[in-house]
Amino acid sequence: MRKQRNLTSSEMMACGQYEVTIAPKNLWETDGAVYSDSDEMDCSDPLAMSYRCDMHEGIRLEMWTSQHKMKQLVNVIIALNRMKHIKPQSTEFGEKEVLDMLMANVIQEREVNVVDSVPSYTKTKNVLQCTICDQYKKSLVRSGGSPHLQAVTLRAGSSDLKVRFSMSTYASPSAPATSAQPVCLGISKSNLYLACSPAEGSAPHLVLKEISGSLETIKAGDPNGYDQLLFFRKETGSSINTFESVKCPGWFISTAYEDSQMVEMDRKDTERIINFELQDKVRI
Repeated sequence: MRKQRNLTSSEMMACGQYEVTIAPKNLWETDGAVYSDSDEMDCSDPLAMSYRCDMHEGIRLEMWTSQHKMKQLVNVIIALNRMKHIKPQSTEFGEKEVLDMLMANVIQEREVNVVDSVPSYTKTKNVLQCTICDQYKKSLVRSGGSPHLQAVTLRAGSSDLKVRFSMSTYASPSAPATSAQPVCLGISKSNLYLACSPAEGSAPHLVLKEISGSLETIKAGDPNGYDQLLFFRKETGSSINTFESVKCPGWFISTAYEDSQMVEMDRKDTERIINFELQDKVRI
């Protein structure tokens, strides 16, 4: 073991050095030992340290301060405090051994569970009144007292049969990024809304749902089923619109090629029509 030169009082004052010797009986009650790595004290690098244990002479703790490195010194002391119950394999160890001890005993693992936030949709002041027809000009109309809509080619003078919608726009900073706009399609002057109703074991259905509660805020998984009323409206070109269910992704409002058939939910690229045009538009 190399001989450690004791500094004079003036040298200790100049470097701001402090030292204490711990007897063998208190060997494992200390936080650690910090030594200068050379016989000559180098004050230009106040945190150049190595570690040494002497089971016969006890542990001698020497540390010196620097105005700019105190934070680093405090971090070392904290690390040594966590290592105070660790017994080294040998009586002399260097940087690699210290690093191994730190990695094995001081570095703590922390498991982080990512919690997905529930998307929430807030109604805006943007409301559009309109009628809707598919790309082959079949208009959406009521079918008597049925909870469904039909797509019908209307003759001239029958425009009053068209269903007039109040399309409310929603905003959601917590929802996945998309180029589509969340909307609710309510029938004007009523409390009926288009809803995509999931069906266990079969395809979802498009129905007219009567709503009595507030729709100012709609959350995914709403216990009242209000999230069934939300559709992602995507506009392409100047007039083509698609309406994809928020509740059932991949399912779109659609019409059949045949006349006077029910408006239903269907997947994209099928034998049904999912492209619509908004007509008679009025901002309210």
